[in-house]
Amino acid sequence: MGRLFGTDGVRGIYEKELTLELAYGLGQAGASVLGRNAHRPKIVIGMDTRESGAQLEQALANGILSVGGEVLLVGVLPTPAIAVITRELQADAGVVISASHNPYEFNGIKFFNNQGFKLPDAVENEIEKIILESQPVPLKDGGSIRHLEQPESFYLNHIKKAVQGDFTGLKVVMDCAHGASYAIAPAFFRSLGAEVVVIGDNPDGKNINAGCGSTHLQPLQRRVVTEKADIGIAFDGDADRCLAVDCAGNIIDGDKIMNLIGSRMKACNTLKKNTVVVTVMSNIGLDIALKEAGCQTIKTDVGDRYVLEAMIAGDYNLGGEQSGHLILLDHNTTGDGMLTALMLLELLKLDGRDSKSLGDLMTVYPQILVNARVENGRKQDYLKDDQIQKKIQEVEAHFQGQGRVLIRPSGTEPLVRVMIEGKDQNELTNMAKELALFIEDRLGSSGPSVGQVVMV
Repeated sequence: MGRLFGTDGVRGIYEKELTLELAYGLGQAGASVLGRNAHRPKIVIGMDTRESGAQLEQALANGILSVGGEVLLVGVLPTPAIAVITRELQADAGVVISASHNPYEFNGIKFFNNQGFKLPDAVENEIEKIILESQPVPLKDGGSIRHLEQPESFYLNHIKKAVQGDFTGLKVVMDCAHGASYAIAPAFFRSLGAEVVVIGDNPDGKNINAGCGSTHLQPLQRRVVTEKADIGIAFDGDADRCLAVDCAGNIIDGDKIMNLIGSRMKACNTLKKNTVVVTVMSNIGLDIALKEAGCQTIKTDVGDRYVLEAMIAGDYNLGGEQSGHLILLDHNTTGDGMLTALMLLELLKLDGRDSKSLGDLMTVYPQILVNARVENGRKQDYLKDDQIQKKIQEVEAHFQGQGRVLIRPSGTEPLVRVMIEGKDQNELTNMAKELALFIEDRLGSSGPSVGQVVMV
C-alpha cells in the first residue's frame, strides 16, 4: 500500500480505496495523535451529501470512540464550516468526509487541527504510520457521540462579520452543486437581502457535482442570462470553492475574483504587504491587473496547501487558485466558497458597475500548451541544461513583461509540458512548438515528436 494522504486528505472510490476499515483506522489514529494532550479527544465530524457519507461517519466515530474520544456530529456542512466550528468549540480536531469536486463514487477524509488548519505533512505521516504499520494505540472506555444542535450558526455568524452591509437589490443565481452548501447558502444570502434563484439544491446522494456546480458552469451561465440576474455564484461539492458568472453569462474565474478582491483590499488598505499569493497556473493577466492596482503576486506550486503555507510563512492574507479556491486568512483558515461569495457580492453592491464590467477589469491572456516527449528519467534535466534555460530566457525576454513561459514535467507520463502565455495566439503556438522541439532535441525524444497543441 502506498501513501494514504494526498494533497487534500485521504481520497478514493468508496469501498475500494476508501473502506470502512480504513475510516475506522483514521478515526482511531487521528484522535490518538491530534488529541494526545487531551484527557478525552474532542473531534468534530462533518460531511457533504454523498450517499457513502453516513457509513463513513459511523466508522470514523467508532474509531474515535475506541480511544475514549468525544465525537460531535454536525451533519452536512461546507468544509470551511468544520474549520470554524472546530475553533469555536475548542475541539482537538475537525474531520470532513468529502471528495470535494469529484463524482459521488469517490469520497475522502481530511483533518483540521485545533486551529482549523489542514495538517502538516509530519502529522499526516504520523497518523499514516500508525495505520500502515498496525501500531497499537491506547484504547479507552467512556467515549461519547452527540449531534450538535444548529451547528451552522457558528459558521454563518462568523463569516457574516466579513461584510458590513446587505445585498438588497441584487439578484443572484446560486448553484450549490447538490452538495454541502445546499441547505444553508440560499437562506443565508436571502437573509442578507439578496434575491436568490437556486439550482443544484436537491441532493440524492449520487448527483453531487453531476453537470452542475463550479466544475460545470454551463447551466448557471444559461440561467443567469434567462433570469437577467446581476451575477451567478457556483460552489463545488464541499463549498470550499466559488466561481462566478457575470450578467452576460461570462465566467469570472478564481483569478478574476482574486483580482477584484485583492484590488479592493488594497484600496481599503487591508491587503497585507500589498501581495496576493497565487499558483504558477494563474494567468499572467492577473499579475498585470494586480500590478496596475499597486499589488504584486507571489507564486507557489499548484495546490491550496502550498498557497496556505506561503501565506503563513510570509504573513499574507489573500491567496488562491484559478479554480476558485480562495483563502482569506483574516476570516478563515481554509478555502471558503460562501465567504468568497460574500466578499464578491459586497464588492458588486458597493462598486456601482455591473458584474461584466468588473470581470473585464482583468484580461485573460491566451495560454498555449505543447507536450515535449522526453524519457521519464530525463524529465527534470531541462533545469540543468544551459541551452534550454537560455532559450526559455530568450522567449520570456521577447514578451517584455507581457507574457511568460512555464515548464512543468508530467507527474505520470514521459512528457515535459511547455506552456506559454501572451497576447497573440498564433505567435504563442509557434513559439511553444519551437521550444518543445528544442527540449526534445536537447534531451532526446521518447516517441513521436511534439504533442498536440492545447488552448488552456
